[in-house]
Amino acid sequence: MNLPEIIRGTACGERITAERNAAWLQQHMSPYFFQAMNDEQEALLWFARGMERLRRNRSLILVDREKLLVLARVNQPGSLYDNLSRISDRQISYAMFSHSNAPMPDMDEELEVQRFEFDRRRNHEIDLQKPVSIPANLTRSVRQELRSTFPDFDVKKLDSLLKILWLNNENYIRMSPPTRLAWLVWLLERGNASGGLFLDIKRVERDGGPETRVLIAVGNPNQEDLLLQLLEVFKRLEVAIRRAYCQTISNGVHPYFLGAFFILDRNDQPLDQESFLMSRLTRELCTTQIVSTLSPVYHSFVTKGLLTGDDAALINALIAFCHTSLAHNQPDRFGSENVQRAFLDHPEMAQLLIQLFRSRFNPTLKDRETNYRSLLSHVRLAVEEYNTGHRWLDDIRRSIYRCSLLLITHTLKTNFFIVEKQALAFRLDPHYLLELGREFTSDLPETLPFRVTFFFSRCGAGYHIGFSDIARGGWRTVIARSADDFITTTNTLFREVYVLAYTQHLKNKDIYEGGSKLVLALDASDLDQVGGDAENNRLHKLQYGVSNAFLDIFITEKGSAKDQRVVDYYGDDEPIEIGPDENMHDDMIEDIASLSQRRGYLLGIGIMSSKRIGINHKRFGVTSTGVVTFAKITMADAAGIDIARDPFSLKITGGPNGDVAGNCLRIMLEMCPALEIRLILDGSAALYAPGGINREELGRLVLKHDLDAFNPDFLGVGGFIIFRTGRKMEGLKETHRKICRTATGLQEEWLDRDDFNHLYNSLIFTVDTDLFIPAGGRPETIDAQNWELFLDQRKRPSARIIVEGANSYITPEARVQLQKSGVTLMRDASANKCGVISSSYEIIANLLLSEKEFLAHKDEYVYDVLDILEKRAADEATLILRRRRES
Repeated sequence: MNLPEIIRGTACGERITAERNAAWLQQHMSPYFFQAMNDEQEALLWFARGMERLRRNRSLILVDREKLLVLARVNQPGSLYDNLSRISDRQISYAMFSHSNAPMPDMDEELEVQRFEFDRRRNHEIDLQKPVSIPANLTRSVRQELRSTFPDFDVKKLDSLLKILWLNNENYIRMSPPTRLAWLVWLLERGNASGGLFLDIKRVERDGGPETRVLIAVGNPNQEDLLLQLLEVFKRLEVAIRRAYCQTISNGVHPYFLGAFFILDRNDQPLDQESFLMSRLTRELCTTQIVSTLSPVYHSFVTKGLLTGDDAALINALIAFCHTSLAHNQPDRFGSENVQRAFLDHPEMAQLLIQLFRSRFNPTLKDRETNYRSLLSHVRLAVEEYNTGHRWLDDIRRSIYRCSLLLITHTLKTNFFIVEKQALAFRLDPHYLLELGREFTSDLPETLPFRVTFFFSRCGAGYHIGFSDIARGGWRTVIARSADDFITTTNTLFREVYVLAYTQHLKNKDIYEGGSKLVLALDASDLDQVGGDAENNRLHKLQYGVSNAFLDIFITEKGSAKDQRVVDYYGDDEPIEIGPDENMHDDMIEDIASLSQRRGYLLGIGIMSSKRIGINHKRFGVTSTGVVTFAKITMADAAGIDIARDPFSLKITGGPNGDVAGNCLRIMLEMCPALEIRLILDGSAALYAPGGINREELGRLVLKHDLDAFNPDFLGVGGFIIFRTGRKMEGLKETHRKICRTATGLQEEWLDRDDFNHLYNSLIFTVDTDLFIPAGGRPETIDAQNWELFLDQRKRPSARIIVEGANSYITPEARVQLQKSGVTLMRDASANKCGVISSSYEIIANLLLSEKEFLAHKDEYVYDVLDILEKRAADEATLILRRRRES
């Protein structure tokens, strides 16, 4: 074989073929395709020389580099989705898909080219203060295009939005035509203005023919594989993607997905704006933010055509509602998997419940009430006659179906039929709890709430419970970082919210509001890094989505839900105030207040306390001011200890960076020169120091870092720190890091999970101190089953005085037993109520002062409030102790 001779003999023919293929590509591929591939001309030349290889191969790799993959392939139904599935583990920053408008030469199939870039910027890499040099002519061209195509766009926003896009992908901005950049800028702005979810579908003229353009913006998407899920929707609805341009960027705070899809229906026609397919596509694309493709309901029902995506979201919400409503009292019978199987194994029951729900809340139905009542009788009969011959299992499932019926029959309004939502909200008449029966509610306080609102999101669920019409209370998000954590948290979630709200109600008896609480459980079990960007992004996504869902149903006009897609069976305004609690960050506090004002909620920014136009609880330590005052007076009265002068010891839960615990530590480090802190425990670590924790090192952490940032060099002899965050796998065994100081120096060891949890959970019971301040941690940590662990072998408590900075940390039964054992205990509703009082003064300021007036007098106003808080706490603590002596 003479290979050079063979090449010379074929060169002429290959040149002719390449020229013919290049002409075909120029004629049948969109001009936008060549603009998108302008930086990879060599790849196009190579493809033109060998395009006929697609007669024998389904695909050809044109470029395969670390940050770029370009494929040419034979266009077949689902080919785009299949290819993307294979690379779904890579973080895509840009994707381009383009089809030919005719079959390839000597073939029946069209050409499809897919381009993927893997150069996504992380949040910290986007420095919006950094100067950039965007060509003036480019900015000018985009501005002109915006004025022409989007005349309502505020061009003052162009520079900042274009800068974000430039910092993420300068090359793309340079290559793209002004038309595409204009809609990209407009889409980013619309996404921001719409609360992080925006969809625009319309008929456009392109390349001399009509097609449908889908523009979608998703702020802080729940899933890394959002693009894959969107393609699954198009595939399932048999919608053909002719071209697409998608980017995932960062705005410096969180990711943003921006996508443009040019589509045709199965008959190669643009979608009719009024068609059922258009309506279905709109709902399905938006529902990607609520239902996960990993959900068993999605896999079992949606992919097989049994349910739509939004119906799957409803079933997932029913599963979460039934689980949380029933498991807190009977976790063995109503675990998450048992509840899920009740729906997965019997899709006919799921469909009946969906039909009933739709008949009650679909705003477009005529004669809704008559149809609903008729169907309700049928569904109730089906539930009561449910019988598979497995009596024990049938009893469980009938209870689950009855609970589902209660959600449907007692929901007074829901945002289910609002399309552009990121979470579901159901405002219930609380009398459903009476119908649920004592079998499932005997572990709850007997007082019936005024309202119960259930929220469901792709990554979490929870409740807002209020005990009066005008009610206020904090918003807590519990981050579950393992599957076991999530199951445990959701098992008791409803009881936790109920007890916390009731405790808040007891605090609020002396002011005009009643008490409430909002608690969500966030599923972060699939994330690797504790407290990293991905976890914070998911946290904010959940909170922002629920905030919008909250406003969907509680924004009213003339006493009824303002959005006509919300069928309102309640028919009145509902003034609900929220405050910060666990895992509510300052930026989210401001976002919720701004969102409430922008959307027109009756309280405006007054919906949220602790904001900039207010009194930030963590910055000013308002709750802790009361807790420390209670501790000071109780220690003096019950133990004869002046904490400002005398030596005493302390153990505290919550950690140095927590609102309540962090500020308690700050105040006491300043106030108490002889204080010896022997134990601090938070979600990241536990630190024990028999001779007292180093004050300087602790001061470095206070209100800045979690406990796992403590430098072990400052450990004293006998002290140790164990890390919940510092874990590693040794084969199949999970281990946690422990560092201790012995007489010979620091030593490191790794505890297996069981030993770690035993030590971590026992410390609050066994470390002896004068004072214990639980200022963080899970509710009901000390209960009727374990309170005796707080006593030593001689039945003496490990702390003589307990001041509850955290709500419901100790159950009522345990409080009684501890006090009988010699503990002087100041309960949560009194000891930590200064946060509530502070919020009242903030609301008064919001009602009486303009923002400008408040900010002008903020410092003196806040310090006056702090003086009032200290006096209120001192008066109540003194009164409680006096009445104790008199009783």
